[in-house]
Amino acid sequence: MTRRSLTILGATGSIGTSTLDLVRRDRELWDVVALTANCQARDLARLACEFGAQVAVVADESCLPELREALAGSGVEAAAGKDALVEAASRQADIVLAAIVGCAGLGPTMAAIEQGRVVALANKEALVSAGDVMTAAVRRCGTVLLPVDSEHNAIFQCLAGNDAADVRTITLTASGGPFRDWSLERLSAATPAEAVKHPNWDMGAKISVDSATMFNKGLELIEAYHLFPVGLEKLRIIVHPQSVVHSMVEYRDGSTLAQLGPSDMRVPIASALAWPRRMTTPCAPLDLAAIGELTFRAPDEVRFPATRLAREAAEAGGAAPAILNAANEIAVAAFLAGQIGFTRIAAGVENVLSSYAAPAPGCLSDVLAIDDEARARARQLTQAVA
Repeated sequence: MTRRSLTILGATGSIGTSTLDLVRRDRELWDVVALTANCQARDLARLACEFGAQVAVVADESCLPELREALAGSGVEAAAGKDALVEAASRQADIVLAAIVGCAGLGPTMAAIEQGRVVALANKEALVSAGDVMTAAVRRCGTVLLPVDSEHNAIFQCLAGNDAADVRTITLTASGGPFRDWSLERLSAATPAEAVKHPNWDMGAKISVDSATMFNKGLELIEAYHLFPVGLEKLRIIVHPQSVVHSMVEYRDGSTLAQLGPSDMRVPIASALAWPRRMTTPCAPLDLAAIGELTFRAPDEVRFPATRLAREAAEAGGAAPAILNAANEIAVAAFLAGQIGFTRIAAGVENVLSSYAAPAPGCLSDVLAIDDEARARARQLTQAVA
């Protein structure tokens, strides 16, 4: 693999740290351009110094003094705020890894796309909220958009060298999260501490709760709809507790291709970083004999209505996916803060979807306006419940 330059948007999160772990193992192959974080100033400064980044950016401007202090004498530029994130994303780099959680990553991700280079996308919320706007920008700018989510990266690999017209179905697998066997009554009493204990993956709090509610899979369904234009009716979800098969593509001749691998995000990250080639990872080889069996079952949309809500939002199109995503982010934050119960997350999202409609967004500012209004309505509902 030839030497490449890399920017990481969201360097201190789970995806960012996994990416830097791979970079650290083949340091001579990478030039790190920019690293960003929300407000983890000292962690960000340490990484920026270790990898010789040109610039380190915190989204929260109140963290800039701490970042400057931590970078004093290092030669690394320090910056803060939304405009600084966009500027960092726009700097010349062979690959931009977009891993900022939530709609906060939408502006920087769009800025990277508009440079017309390679964007490795780990921020599903950006594509969910601004799918039509973002994919139009990808086509206009000639950007290569590489999916980093394990499911979408698996689909990307299974589609390689094949014609999308030959696809019969695409199946995204879901672990089912920590509550997959819980009764509806027990779910109503689930705590944040229980929700973030994912049985297979090591992830941040928000995405762990999304996995527990199955909103993670609902958002991924919408993301797959934009990434792989085969039609919503060809997209499926199946619960696979072992998280070994990451997704499958069935072709019209009856052949089904599946991508298997360990529950380690370094595998799909490496696939994106090395594309169109491969790179070595430290992940243990898959031992199917030790795993013993792989099981599958249909999702239960009575206990976990998130996938139904996401499919309905995708079918409605327009502003609905952005409203769904924004309402979910507010509801998850309220649950983690102990303000609402676990089952109120999906109920709150459905209430916002049913009470708020907006014209289809035509540009990024439209998406952000819809996002703001949906968040405001979700907060009102959350406060009413609390």
